[in-house]
Formats: sequence, C-alpha cells, structure tokens
Amino acid sequence: MLTKKGKYGLKALVDLARLGPGETAFINDIALRNNIPKKFLDTILLELRNAGVLRSKKGPGGGYSLSRPASEIRIGHVIRTLDGPLAPIRCASRTAYEACDDCSDPERCQVRRSMTEVRDAIAEILDNMSLEQFVAGGSDIGLPEREDRRASQIG
Repeated sequence: MLTKKGKYGLKALVDLARLGPGETAFINDIALRNNIPKKFLDTILLELRNAGVLRSKKGPGGGYSLSRPASEIRIGHVIRTLDGPLAPIRCASRTAYEACDDCSDPERCQVRRSMTEVRDAIAEILDNMSLEQFVAGGSDIGLPEREDRRASQIG
C-alpha cells in the first residue's frame, strides 16, 4: 500500500514536472499548492534529492527541480525510495526478503507464490511508467503483452 509519504512525494514530483524548463519551486509553494505539511515535505524532498531524482539550489532563483527529464524518472524507483519494497509481504520481496516465522517451506508456500505474482505485476507497471506518463494520467505505459495475458485469462 502506498503510504502518505509516497503519495505526497508523487504529488510533489507532479508539481515539479509541470514547471517550465529551468524553473524551480520552493518547498513552501509546493506544500501549499498540494496541501502537504511543509515539515513532512522537507524530509521527502531530501530523500528524493539523495536518490538522484531531484536537485536543489539555495538562494535567489533557488528551490527544487527534477534532476533529469520526467520521461527518465520511473515511478517504481520513486515509490521504492520513499516507501521501500513494492511487495505486499516481506517474503515476496526481491530487495528486502524476510522469511515468515510461521512458514516451514517458503518455496512451496502458496501465499508467498501468489504475493510474488502480485509484486511482479505491480513492478511491471510502476517500473515501466515514467513521471511524464504519470503526469499525463499513466494511460500509455506500453504493456501490450500484459493486456494479452489478461484477455487470455478471462476468455
């Protein structure tokens, strides 16, 4: 599940992606426009800057901006940066795997196998969606084979 931290981070990135070339925005302005607590946004933007998603500049003409074009920033990377693994449970995570206390055979566990499929589906969408597509509504993320698979499962 997306946390408030992740949601606020995405809202801030959408705000910054809508700026013109060379423009920057101050935290106060981003917070006001998006109804995000400023102190919380400070932490979020710092994490995104440290992850290479944003750049910041102090002084007159300063503020935050995207570190590269919105077409090169992946939503999956942003969410992992702010919220951690995409997997719904730890034992299905690729990056933060943790065995369950109550599981004697993780390889045969149906819950883990199913949640791994969920993780893969979420990652497939979010890792293929750019911030540019996200801002535009995420409508064209280029996953035709996924649609074909869904159609074959329904029919």
